Amino acid sequence: MAINNKVQLITYPDSLGGDLKALRHVLDTSLSNLFRGGVHILPPFPSSGDRGFAPLTYLEIDPSFGTWEDIQAIGENYDVLVDLMVNHVSRQSEYFRDFLEKGRASEHADLFLTLDKVWPDGRPVQSDIDAMFLRRPRPYSTYPIAGTDREESVWTTFGKTDPSEQIDLDVGSDAARKLLKSFFEHFKANNVKIVRLDAVGYVIKKLGTSCFFVEPDIYEFLDWTMEMARSMDIELLPEVHSHPSIQYKLAERGFWIYDFILPYRILEALLTQDGKELAQYLKVRPSKQFTMLDCHDGIPVKPDLDGLLDTNEARRVVDLCVSRGANLSLILSDEHKATDGFDVHQIRCSYYSVLDRNDNAYLTARAIQFFAPGIPQVYYVGLLAGENDLERVAFTGEGREINRHNYSLEEIERSLGKEVVKRLLKLIRFRNEYAAFDGEFEVVDVPDDALVLRWTNGEIMCELHVDWRTIQSWISYTDFNGKRAEYWI
Repeated sequence: MAINNKVQLITYPDSLGGDLKALRHVLDTSLSNLFRGGVHILPPFPSSGDRGFAPLTYLEIDPSFGTWEDIQAIGENYDVLVDLMVNHVSRQSEYFRDFLEKGRASEHADLFLTLDKVWPDGRPVQSDIDAMFLRRPRPYSTYPIAGTDREESVWTTFGKTDPSEQIDLDVGSDAARKLLKSFFEHFKANNVKIVRLDAVGYVIKKLGTSCFFVEPDIYEFLDWTMEMARSMDIELLPEVHSHPSIQYKLAERGFWIYDFILPYRILEALLTQDGKELAQYLKVRPSKQFTMLDCHDGIPVKPDLDGLLDTNEARRVVDLCVSRGANLSLILSDEHKATDGFDVHQIRCSYYSVLDRNDNAYLTARAIQFFAPGIPQVYYVGLLAGENDLERVAFTGEGREINRHNYSLEEIERSLGKEVVKRLLKLIRFRNEYAAFDGEFEVVDVPDDALVLRWTNGEIMCELHVDWRTIQSWISYTDFNGKRAEYWI
């Protein structure tokens, strides 16, 4: 299938109205004809943690959100994107519970990476672990087997608890590939058009490596997954937070990738009123990308911009963000920290808040995102110009909750009445409807205090103009009568 070159929405299944039926209602009424590119529904599956990212199964929808029939209904009018946590499943899944009940006699035992699949005697070697890119103090957890005095240790890349709730799959096993294929078949049957491969960089475990994006081994798995998805007319979007060179390798192999560099570059330009680095980046970046400014996690910094940052400048940007209420997630692995100790992984905040609720700055950020080649995604909090939810952070102790507010139908309607949101909706409609965005892109050479982005398609053309001195922006374009027109964003 071809992905629609229109704006997409990102939302949790319960964040716009409370469940999937409410989401469909909001899409069809208050947001009618707005997200023609589709909707990315963050994990709606039964899960034991991490707000959906520790899935029990992909064959069911969490009843509190609705049913697969609700997904099908949304998919009738919108291309639906869902996540597949290809690296792991929940400790509470039927597959792992059977393993805990029966041990190696379980029919699902081969789904998991018992440590003897990694170390021949099943005993971890610390020097091997030291070479790995870790997301927790050690990459495995130990569990008792029911009715015996035996324990089994299996690979667990993620998880704040010990033992972890997220159990890694052995993607090299026939059992895991059969299971993954069954999930894709279920997606196909339920109107899913795009699948994001969440945490795919961690699927290969190989001694002597970082166990992150292990080349060339990972390409065999990605190519197998791509071939399977294409046979079902499903597009893939690998999610990899890593050095920019990794993203570019994926792009060269024909994969859609995320532009995890753009959100920081736009933020940096607006906070410092200096767009030189942003303009240079826009000239060289791959075009087959999904773009975003904000999301359910945070604004990427390291390792996504490794080799691109002046850490002294980055510290100033980060400090300003923190002063405006942001909190930070930090790099755990010494290998990925800067030599001067700079260790910011993501800046967690509302994008609107971190721009000090400046409507012009926020809309300029969105306009740059929409003019950058690729498929623009707008996170639901950003759509409604939501602000930092500091109360939720204090209540949960989870820093990411700063940008995960759930909106009631009444709150949605109030937010849609805000002037900044009305201006954003107008900008989204322009991006969806103006045919020049299917043409050729150019970063126009202008003085450093300005940015001009141009799209040309035959006789029609539009340009985004940004004045970094005033943080004002406007669009000039060819109207339906062939005359030049413009509007201030």
